[in-house]
Amino acid sequence: MADYELVKKMLRAILQSSKSGLPLSRLQAEYKELTGEAIPHKQLGHATLDTLLHSMSSVVRLDRGRSGEVMCYATVGNEMAHITKLAARHHTAKKTGRPQVVNCQMRVKPSAPLVLNGRTDKHFCKLRSLLPPLFQPQTSETFLYSTFFRSDKRMTLPSRFQKEVHAHLSRNPQQTPFNLNESTTPPKPRTPHSSPYSPKLVQSRLKEVLSKHSNGLWVSKLPQLYRELYKQDLPSEALKDLEEWTHICTIEKPCSSKPQELLLYPAKDISQTTTPPSPAMTPTANKQSPPTQNPPASPTVLSADLKQKLGELLLKYSSGLWAHALPKLYQDTYKTKLPEYVLDNLPLLSDICTIDYPMPDNPKRAILYVKAVEDENCNQEDLADLRAREEAGRRISYQTVPPLLIPREEYPSVLVVEASNTNSVVLRYIGEGYSKAQEKLEDEMKEFYGQDNTKKSLVSPSSGQLTAVHAEEEEEILRAQVCEVMSEKVKVYYVDHGFSEVISKSKLLELHEKFFRLPFQATKCKLAGLEPFSQEPVVLKKFDSMASGKILLAEILERNDIPLMVLYDTSQDDDVNINAACLKALQDKSLESPMQVNSAYMNVNVTSVSSDGTFCCQLPSRGLTKLNEVLEKAETYFHSQVTSESLVSRPFCGKSCLARFKGKWSRVEITNLHGSRVLDILFVDLGVQASVEVIELREIPPPFLRDLTAIPPQAVKCCLADLSVSVGSWTPDAVQWLRDRALQCSDCSLKIAKVEESKRLAHVYLFTSKNFHDLSRSLNHQLAESDLWKHQKDVFLSSQGPLKTPTPQTSKKVPPQSRTTPPITPPRNLALPPVLELPPAGHNIDIYVSVACHPGHFVLQPWQDMYKLVVLMGEMILYYNKTEEKPLTVEKNQVYAAKVENNWHRVLVKGVLTNGLVSVYELDYGKHELVSCTLLRPLIQEFRQLPFQGITAQLAGVKPRQWSEEASIVFRNHVEKKPLVAQLDSVQDAAQPWDRKVTVFLVDTSQEDRDVWVHDIMAEFADELTKAA
Repeated sequence: MADYELVKKMLRAILQSSKSGLPLSRLQAEYKELTGEAIPHKQLGHATLDTLLHSMSSVVRLDRGRSGEVMCYATVGNEMAHITKLAARHHTAKKTGRPQVVNCQMRVKPSAPLVLNGRTDKHFCKLRSLLPPLFQPQTSETFLYSTFFRSDKRMTLPSRFQKEVHAHLSRNPQQTPFNLNESTTPPKPRTPHSSPYSPKLVQSRLKEVLSKHSNGLWVSKLPQLYRELYKQDLPSEALKDLEEWTHICTIEKPCSSKPQELLLYPAKDISQTTTPPSPAMTPTANKQSPPTQNPPASPTVLSADLKQKLGELLLKYSSGLWAHALPKLYQDTYKTKLPEYVLDNLPLLSDICTIDYPMPDNPKRAILYVKAVEDENCNQEDLADLRAREEAGRRISYQTVPPLLIPREEYPSVLVVEASNTNSVVLRYIGEGYSKAQEKLEDEMKEFYGQDNTKKSLVSPSSGQLTAVHAEEEEEILRAQVCEVMSEKVKVYYVDHGFSEVISKSKLLELHEKFFRLPFQATKCKLAGLEPFSQEPVVLKKFDSMASGKILLAEILERNDIPLMVLYDTSQDDDVNINAACLKALQDKSLESPMQVNSAYMNVNVTSVSSDGTFCCQLPSRGLTKLNEVLEKAETYFHSQVTSESLVSRPFCGKSCLARFKGKWSRVEITNLHGSRVLDILFVDLGVQASVEVIELREIPPPFLRDLTAIPPQAVKCCLADLSVSVGSWTPDAVQWLRDRALQCSDCSLKIAKVEESKRLAHVYLFTSKNFHDLSRSLNHQLAESDLWKHQKDVFLSSQGPLKTPTPQTSKKVPPQSRTTPPITPPRNLALPPVLELPPAGHNIDIYVSVACHPGHFVLQPWQDMYKLVVLMGEMILYYNKTEEKPLTVEKNQVYAAKVENNWHRVLVKGVLTNGLVSVYELDYGKHELVSCTLLRPLIQEFRQLPFQGITAQLAGVKPRQWSEEASIVFRNHVEKKPLVAQLDSVQDAAQPWDRKVTVFLVDTSQEDRDVWVHDIMAEFADELTKAA
């Protein structure tokens, strides 16, 4: 008998992935492709497929298309139906028109710790009685895998695991064929957040806190105080480690206090250094300290003026600042040179910052973290005032409503209600504890007030009073606050839905006290980057059309009373940055670069040439003239200003700012972030992409902000007419030929042949002279007639296929600039990194599972030094993104640097394919990838210091076997992308570090009441599977 619920889940998964619906015949084919069998309508007791589908009204809706064919559509679920109704109610109160609800199935936004694109919310806690202090996860993540059910291999699952596997399959409908090493696609928007848990940094800050509370403080108050002082959340694992930090603090449990309350006192003898305690407590403490050296003769203290200026710089970069970046930053900001002795004697800065040494071999490669400078009394008074205001605002009808907490996840889903000001956007959070809790509350209110004896009218409403409102058209009861009392009507504000309405007094009911427990669901946010234009009509109009009534993804940048956010619409193939789109609405179309067909332009400046043969240029126009004028004024402004106000301290995707290009300030847009220090930018007026450190960016000066925002990007994207390459990419030699001629010419001209408006791409004839009437003189014609282009197909295949590019056969006719560049052979004498040290068998280590195939094969990373991997990958991005692409001889079983999506990884080449692709293994993450040979670079010595962080492992405590696909799903759900405790059982050494394998027990310590040993789960699963068979 077929599983009715499983069939429904499979159908729901298929239909949700097709927003425009599926023909009935196509639905059958999609189902068979996914499950390996046809829809079993007869086994489910239905004579035809139509009758089965009609019985599943909660899953599928049938309709006839224009051609008469039966179409199948996904039925909106209860949660989305409720949200749609809420949005519709709000829009009905404001205006007519159907609301748009998008993103019904949110795209997964994984934020694996330390992949250089976000903050991890995964931490450890103690493994009771057996294990040392570790970290505790705060949230869980959902990961996507293929479904595996086939008609010829149907396996009966043990009852305990059926729900888990089936729920996993139904949650993840859109999948590619199964690949053990496949991972989810990284999100496009990236955000900077705090770095991974650093015990040394937390310890130094804890010293500061305790120095101001010498009489002790409650441990329960520590997280709040930490957040106020450092604008960051106290890592939850730090609370678990307090008892171990006897050199930092003393913990006392008063007998009269509650069991969970502890008192925290400063240690009797607090060290003045920032070095971790002892090697016994921190195994790698001696590695973290910089090498000892004799400091040169220099001042023993910093001057007050120098200390103040350095403090201002560090305050701008709360996530840390590299010490080696201080001299240039200091020079640019204060127009004076930083004394050399500062870098030679970093401990002089210890009273204004915390010093961390992620690269012990180089003491000058230190990270500086600013210390708190706020006045404690002032903070406490401000906090008290704020709490008093919040308390007064929530105390209504003699009842107190709890405050609405911001979701812990980095990318929560939100329903946008309205915005009369981008600094005060009304929205609601979607999900457990928010919209679902609200739906449950309104169901309870509807049931409660449905009884006659509980339906008490509010006789004399007063302004500010909380009430229940009977919405007759929806037959629902909603919570509201009275705003204004009139003769027969009242104006109320729906506290859970975020809009106001004038209604009859007869609809008001007394709100029972049990409905005060849920926080008001309507809240507000501020849109990052739009603060100066918060009330611009064109901005608000654009926002209303793109966001109002829609469910969007919110990236939380600052968790204040009104959080600072960037909103994304992820319902399309490409994410849409709502903030950036609203900012672009301010652009003056009359200042756009001209793109008229058959028009010719002189004095053209080619700014960049891409590897696919397209190039960007600037055409003479009003917009370009005005842009140059404003940027010249900005240049003068920066030379005259001596302040740190222009430093960018809060970067985010889509932010517009300034960066230097060839010595001059140019407009840039942040396109991607790799942690809090390294980011990718686009010079919007040049078409040039680059990777830079955040310290190289500057805010647009306020006097020029409006002018620079109004000027559209001046880079025009072009390609050479009649020279399109169907495969989609040019050879490196052809690209270099074009670069040599176009970029070196200061006075190009061009003629536009046609324009692809959808791509904003102009097909042009390019000239290095002003004789644009003769097409035979164009670079198009010269390249087409050259032997380089005549051998285009052969050279293309050779450059993208075999990795040694051959010399053209007709070398006598090929100009020197066109000859193939000989490939580089990486030096073989570079040593591999040292082997990663592991504790003896029976000892425990904190780990993170980056890849999990099955219990016989997974990859783990030691947690303790993972922040060093963050630093390393940031350095690799900065280095390799600035290097030119050169032909490279790629050899099997050699180590290289490879660009995988937006990051550079240390990889091992596993195989070279004939189509120009290379199979590589990420040595720090344990993933297999296919990349183009053009994305490989030699791995230089600087990036060979840190041991490879990926360790191949297998689970101890279970017998080796051929694990089923269902067992693999269960295993992955319990370990992949999670921080765990590993108890080392044995190590199989090998000649190469990537061939070494360990056998470990895995323990999940995230639950307060018990520790979960993963091998017990897998053994139970195998036993029940055997019994079921």
